[in-house]
Amino acid sequence: MKDLGAKAYFCLMYNRKIPVNLDCGLDLIGEVLYDKWKMRLLYFINEGHKRPSELQRKIPGASRRVLNMQLKELEQHELIKKTIYPQVPPKVEYQLTKFGKTLTPVISTLGKWGDKNQTRLRKVILKKT
Repeated sequence: MKDLGAKAYFCLMYNRKIPVNLDCGLDLIGEVLYDKWKMRLLYFINEGHKRPSELQRKIPGASRRVLNMQLKELEQHELIKKTIYPQVPPKVEYQLTKFGKTLTPVISTLGKWGDKNQTRLRKVILKKT
């Protein structure tokens, strides 16, 4: 097992403790979007930040490894497309797919709701901690 990369080893070892529930639209959205940085990644890619280093600068609280994992999952869910340009050093860019673009109004609406209710939300969240 040592010759496998850490990521491959982790994938072989990981078993979900809770089975995936895909009975309704909210369950499906949860599976696709509810990791910590995915909505921000989609938002920033839509805004024109396409290179991994640009995305890292826009989300400094996230590690490069986590961002790469979440970008890969968004790609697997067909929300973004990764383009690798054949040059040295390799250049990588992400863009929303046609399917991914259908999410931009939803993410925008959620962001506006959060902005409108930020005082109340902060108060409730801080009271909980």
